[in-house]
Formats: sequence, structure tokens, C-alpha cells
Amino acid sequence: MSTLGALPASVRLEPGAGGLPRLVVTGPAASAEIYLHGAQVTRWQPSGHDDVLRLSRQSRFAEGTAIRGGVPICFPWFGALDGHPDAPSHGFARVTPWTVHGAEETGDDVVVTLGLTDSAATRASHWPHAFHATARITVGAQLAVALTVRSTGDRPVTFEEALHAYLGVGDVRRVEVTGLEGVRYVDKLGGPEPVDPVPGPVRLTGPTDRIYLAPSGPTTVDDPVGGRRLRITGQGSGTTVLWNPWAAKAAEMADLGDDEWTGMLCVETSNVGPAAVRLEPGASHTMTATFAVAPR
Repeated sequence: MSTLGALPASVRLEPGAGGLPRLVVTGPAASAEIYLHGAQVTRWQPSGHDDVLRLSRQSRFAEGTAIRGGVPICFPWFGALDGHPDAPSHGFARVTPWTVHGAEETGDDVVVTLGLTDSAATRASHWPHAFHATARITVGAQLAVALTVRSTGDRPVTFEEALHAYLGVGDVRRVEVTGLEGVRYVDKLGGPEPVDPVPGPVRLTGPTDRIYLAPSGPTTVDDPVGGRRLRITGQGSGTTVLWNPWAAKAAEMADLGDDEWTGMLCVETSNVGPAAVRLEPGASHTMTATFAVAPR
């Protein structure tokens, strides 16, 4: 429930898939769905455009289970946690219910704020720190997801974070990604050492799991089959992750259809690996991903 009184007319709280509560946003410039489970945006459709985000047809909607698609919030670690195979992949934030702090209408935008505070369960995890996280989600002609983490304990904390956006594309094999030219990256499917980039746009030809180090500007996904360009702008982030499982891995994933990998590309605004965030007691950090769509 909202902790700040009634929601505006453009936002309603209702049961979603699997009975999980979700916020349905119907604004002047866009519509969206946001699950309290993980504070996860699962749909964003700006007026005059198709849905921008991809949600797996086989996604599971259940307590303690990640939703496959949309914009999952990865925190306080990214990927598998070294030495702890029992820890949830990408941290506990995306499999934990968040609280609605409020919603407001600002011009053509609708802004929803959700929060997550440490609990007995999170403190019993492999990241036993005091914190408060806020997800401020702006639904309009652009979608902005701003994740703010504040340390509320008496010791410094270090964490990783990512806004793991699943973008819908016509055919990932024909997509060109620009904005990462000249940026070194770590190939998680190869060795741990950074790789020198290949000049020109990135074209995916197989399984891809790369952490681009210190990108300097927006990333653009040119989607000729879908007939549009998607632009992702990060603020407060030191890495960009590019991911697609390709056919063999997709076939092994129970919550992703065997053919769905062709219609998705993950471009993740993030602070992972060498860009992990360190906060002193009482300090906070904000990372924002902004998504925009334009005709091709």
C-alpha cells in the first residue's frame, strides 16, 4: 500500500500475474506497469509506439523468484556472488517486495516512488548492512529509473548495482549498437582481462555478456527490423553491460522461451566490477537510466 495517502487517478494498485501487486500507470504520454516485487518496471509504452521493454512469455511471477524481463533492479551484487552459490543471482532487491512511497503527476509525466529498507532477512544474507534504497520511476515520453542507495549503518559499505533492461528488438542479429566504440570491455564468456574494442558499431553474432568499462555517453540500439532506435542514457554509472544468451543458453533457461532471445537485447546501466560503489556511513549514491525511442 502507499505510505503517502491516495494515489493519483493515473495510477492504480491491483493484483498482477501470480497475484503479485502491481501499479498500472496510464499517463498522458505513456502507460506502464510496475510490480512491487523488485520495484520492477515490466511494461513501458510511450504514446504512438509499441512496447519498448520485453517480458518473457514464460516469466515466473512468484514470491522469491525473479521476473524475467522489463527492468530488474540488481542490488547489492551483480551476477553470482563469489563463494556463495546459495545467494540469489543479482542480489536480493529484485526478489523482495518494495513499498510504495507515493506517486504524483508532473506535466505529462507520472512519477512513482518505491522504497526498500534492510530487514532481518536482508541482514541475514551475505550483505548484512543497514541501508535504504529508493526507486524513482518517471513514466512519460521517456522512461527514467533512478536508484538511490543510502547507507544508514555505522560502517562503510560496498555494493554493485544494475538496471538490467530487457529491450524489445525486431531481430537481435541485425541490431547495431553505437556509443560503445573505443570502450574497453570485460568479456565474461572469455577471460578476466579487459579486451580492446573493435572499431565501429557493435553487432552481435553469438552469446554476448560484456561489461564495458567507463563508457562516456549514451548507448543507441539501431533496430532495422523493429523500425526504431532506442537510446539509453546513464547517469551515476561507471559500466554498461551488454547481454544476450543466444540460442543454446536460452534453451536451458526455464523462464525464457527457446525463440525469445532473438527479440531482446539487454543494455544495462550499472556499477559493477571495478565500478562498485563504496559509501561512507550516512552517504548516498544515485544511478539513473533514461530510455527514449525514436523512429529509424
